[in-house]
Amino acid sequence: MDFNYDVIVVGAGHAGCDAAAAAANLGSKTLLITMDMNKIAQMSCNPAVGGIAKGQIVREIDALGGQMGIVTDLTAIQFRMLNRSKGPAMWSPRAQSDRVKFIDKWKETIDNIPNLFVWQDTVNRLIIEDGEAKGVRTAMDVEFYSKSVILTVGTFLNGLLHIGKTQIRGGRISEPASYGVTEQLIELGFEADRMKTGTPVRIDGRSVDFSLMEEQKGENDFHKFSYLDFNPRPLKQLSCWTLYTNEKCHDILRNSLDDSPLYNGQIRSIGPRYCPSIETKIVTFSDKIQHQLFLEPEGENTQEYYLNGFSSSLPLRIQIEALQAIPAFRNIQIYRPGYAIEYDFFQPTQLKHTLETKRISNLFFAGQINGTTGYEEAGAQGLVAGINAHVCVHGGSEFILGRDEAYIGVLIDDLITKGVDEPYRMFTSRAEYRILLRQDDADMRLTGKSYRMGLAKESRYRLMMEKKEQINRIVDFARNYSVKAEYVNPDLEKYGTTPLRHGVKLIDLILRPQLNIQKVADLIPAFKAQLDEITGGRREEIVEAAEILIKYEGYIAREKIIAEKINRLENVKIRGKFDYNAIQSLSTEAKQKLILIDPETIAQASRIPGVSPNDINVLLVLSGR
Repeated sequence: MDFNYDVIVVGAGHAGCDAAAAAANLGSKTLLITMDMNKIAQMSCNPAVGGIAKGQIVREIDALGGQMGIVTDLTAIQFRMLNRSKGPAMWSPRAQSDRVKFIDKWKETIDNIPNLFVWQDTVNRLIIEDGEAKGVRTAMDVEFYSKSVILTVGTFLNGLLHIGKTQIRGGRISEPASYGVTEQLIELGFEADRMKTGTPVRIDGRSVDFSLMEEQKGENDFHKFSYLDFNPRPLKQLSCWTLYTNEKCHDILRNSLDDSPLYNGQIRSIGPRYCPSIETKIVTFSDKIQHQLFLEPEGENTQEYYLNGFSSSLPLRIQIEALQAIPAFRNIQIYRPGYAIEYDFFQPTQLKHTLETKRISNLFFAGQINGTTGYEEAGAQGLVAGINAHVCVHGGSEFILGRDEAYIGVLIDDLITKGVDEPYRMFTSRAEYRILLRQDDADMRLTGKSYRMGLAKESRYRLMMEKKEQINRIVDFARNYSVKAEYVNPDLEKYGTTPLRHGVKLIDLILRPQLNIQKVADLIPAFKAQLDEITGGRREEIVEAAEILIKYEGYIAREKIIAEKINRLENVKIRGKFDYNAIQSLSTEAKQKLILIDPETIAQASRIPGVSPNDINVLLVLSGR
């Protein structure tokens, strides 16, 4: 048994698992410390991965060589591509996972990574010497030493659960909270605060009348999260179900608000605006007579269901009565009620882009400790923290993603530049360059970067390069192949598109909204032969990627030009160059915010709330630009 490591990761949630896997796969001797080895990567809330913008993050994690996408594909019991009615910049993959199998697959992954070790215990103190993180001390009074420490503690720091007036100390239901770390960090000068999140009731499917709900089936096409070449969805695929609350249900909830910890003063912290409790919904949207709910399976062989949209901290009796007012739940039997949880977090403005803290060297924060919500946001932060913790130990360039390179870059820049006043959730609207950050091309954007760093393996890089060559071959053929009008006009009319007056290039047909690559290939035997040359099981993936590049080429090019203009400001470094208090031309608010954030570049300074365009012009002049 060794007590000395390169990297120690505290917490084995979604941030901790991808952080530990990344550090170890890069070659760092890594220790992952968790309270319970049987709940590694526990899906504390919804047993689902992905969704709007979140699905893009998971594809980016996978493109970089992370594990979340692979584990999700192998444990999915339903998969859907959301936002198909919109352009490809908005398409977002989402999967329901088998909760137990998800944990098992993650544990199998962790157990078989060289350099990665696991210790079951609770950390209650960091070992800090001369402003550097040197290790941790645990509840068993064991000291582990390391050159970098990553805190991925989720909702466990001073966690407190609420079910009506009942309060239970814990980080999750039936799991103890963690004490000591928050207090130590505050003593060291860190700014901490409290946040709140919640989870819904878990329902016994045998007590539900499914005939009164609408079935929502999944999709069984080629889409998945991982870019690796394997068949997705080996498990049985299950349906989700939709239903609605009603006025009787609302009356029961409304008449019980005095018993709600959210409204009687028992909970004082801020919850997620974009995932409100059912109590918040009936108050905020008091004019609505119903709210949509989603009943989602927890696993392949269980009767347990998750009721998406009914998060609550009301007393158990009230939750049951309100549910019984919904016809499909009139005979409801539950496994456990919903509950709210309050926990400590630290303002992420105290971090660098690497997720290393500004105050203590070699100490990294990732996940909900930074004020975020969601497995995907946590996994992304964990991956970046794990990479940079390894760099701290072994040397090399810091790993930082730009806002035009990845949703992960947007996420981290938002956190450290703007801070949080509510649990942060990623949306496509947060990204300026959505067309550049599509889910279909995360491997093209990021795998080469990860391969050069040493995280993405040779096999993954080779798959990406083969895909890139095949896409280019399709696009080049379409650009250069000429089509004569008389050969295709009868079929064009069949597809409801205008006949040709003269010959055109093949690409001009693909650009028509009524046509796509597959339809055009059915008309042009030479083009079909080109597509038939694509070997392996990735033909549909490659054809889709090529079609997006063809149809959206103009938009992509325009957005790249805009990104390049902004990136010029990313090259103007200003950290440590100015005494902001001494610059009279800056507004008082700008001075305060610039001192607090201490931006690395002019571009980052421009994104700080309270720093005006005039303030940026002042900094540009002082920078000689």
